[in-house]
Amino acid sequence: MSVCPELSGGFGVPRPAAEIARAESGEAVLVGTARVVDVAGADVTALFLAGAQAALELAREHDCRFALLIDGSPSCGSRFIYDGSFSGQRRAGAGVTAALLRQHGIEVFADSEIDALSARLAREG
Repeated sequence: MSVCPELSGGFGVPRPAAEIARAESGEAVLVGTARVVDVAGADVTALFLAGAQAALELAREHDCRFALLIDGSPSCGSRFIYDGSFSGQRRAGAGVTAALLRQHGIEVFADSEIDALSARLAREG
């Protein structure tokens, strides 16, 4: 199945760039100690949280054990996200959806790890 947490959360296409502020992480957003802001400075945290929750509900509905997410996004980054400065600087960390899925036992793979996911699925039959 395919889902875009940002669209599920209420964003349109196109949408302004957004990053997790102050070089924080998706985990920090989930516990309320960090925010997601767009390039204009608007707080869009609620939309990212809604999208992450929608993705989790869909994953549970379909008994998903694995997720393949696009790295770098404040939703789906699983190995890296951008540092909150809108300068293109990457840092290790997870987006809001990736963090929430992991907290609920869903193993998350970055799009660059598709071969590892494929091998994992082959082993599981």
